Amino acid sequence: MAYYLVRAGLRPGEDFVILDRGPTAGGAWQSRWWALRLDDAHRVHDLPGMHRLGLSFATADASRPAREVVSEYYAAYEDFYGLDVRRPATVDRVEYRPAGFAVHQTDSVVIDADLIVNASGSWQSPYIPDIPGRASFVGRQLHVQQFRTRAEFRDQRVAVVGGGTSAISMLVELHGVAASTTWFTRRPVVFRPGDVGHTPELGAAAVEQQNQAARAGLVLPSIVSSTGLSVTPYMRALYDAGLLVAQPMFDRIEPDGVRLVDGTGMSLDAIVWATGFRAELGHLAPLDITEPGGGLQVEDGRLVRDRRIFLAGYGPQASTIGANRAGRATARQLLAELGYPPR
Repeated sequence: MAYYLVRAGLRPGEDFVILDRGPTAGGAWQSRWWALRLDDAHRVHDLPGMHRLGLSFATADASRPAREVVSEYYAAYEDFYGLDVRRPATVDRVEYRPAGFAVHQTDSVVIDADLIVNASGSWQSPYIPDIPGRASFVGRQLHVQQFRTRAEFRDQRVAVVGGGTSAISMLVELHGVAASTTWFTRRPVVFRPGDVGHTPELGAAAVEQQNQAARAGLVLPSIVSSTGLSVTPYMRALYDAGLLVAQPMFDRIEPDGVRLVDGTGMSLDAIVWATGFRAELGHLAPLDITEPGGGLQVEDGRLVRDRRIFLAGYGPQASTIGANRAGRATARQLLAELGYPPR
C-alpha cells in the first residue's frame, strides 16, 4: 500500500506513517522456524516494484532460511522506496478524536490521524480451542507460532492438532525426530493430489467465503475449509507412505495425555496446536466496531460502520497472493478520500 501512496506523491513519515511492532522488516516471516525454506512454504509473491531492486523470490536462494530471505528482501525494499517504517512501534489502542483518531503507542507516543489502515494480520493472535482438561496437561503445549526447531521434540510423543497446512508442516518437521506423531482434526481432511488446492476456481471459492463472512460481520472461516489440502512436494514423501492420516479429535486432555473418542487413553509428552489464528484487532476495541456475529463488517476493504477505517489484509484479502491487490485497492481508496486524482 505504501508503494502506491509514494508513487502518487505522498511523503512517508509526513503524509502517512507506517507503524510496525516487529524488530526488523519481514512481518510474521521473521518469527518462522529456522528450518523452513521458501520451497517449503506457500509461494511468497514479489512486492510491487521489487523488480527495480533486481530481486525476486522466484530466484531467491532456496537453501537459506525463509525468514532470513524475506526479512532481507523486505528491508531492501523499504530502504529503496524510503518508506520510513517506524519500529518497534506497538499500538496499544486507537480512540476517536473529535475530528479523526488518536493512535496510542505503548511508549506513550500518540499520533493524530484522519484515516486508519489496519494491516495487523493475525500472526500475533494464535487460536487454541478450549478443550476440557487442557490446563491439567503436565507436558509441553505450544502453538505452531511458537515452534522454532524440531530438535526440541527429539524422542518425544507428540500430538499435532489442526486440519491445515501448518499441521502438515509440523508433521513433516517432526517425522524421524519425535518418537511418535499423531495427527488430530475436527473434520476429515480432504487432500487434492498435485498442487491443485490453489487453482483459480478453488481460490475464488475461498475468497468468496471470506468475503461473505466479512460482509456479514461474522468470524472469518478457515481458508482450507474451502480449498482442501494440496499434496505438495514438501509433504509428498509422507503422503505417499500413508503417514498423513488424521485421527478424530480427542474428547479431553488429561495430565499425561489425551482421552480418545473410543475411551482409550494416549500418553503424550507434547501437544502442538496448529489451530490457526484470528485477526488481531484488540487495539481497535475502544472504537466499539465489533458486530454481534463476532467479526467486523467489511466491504471492499472498508469498515461499514466507519468508512475512514480500512482493513487491509482482512477476510478475502488475507493471503500472500491477495496482498498486492489489497494494497493497491486500499491505496486507491485512500487517495480518493484525500482528494488525489485517480491513477
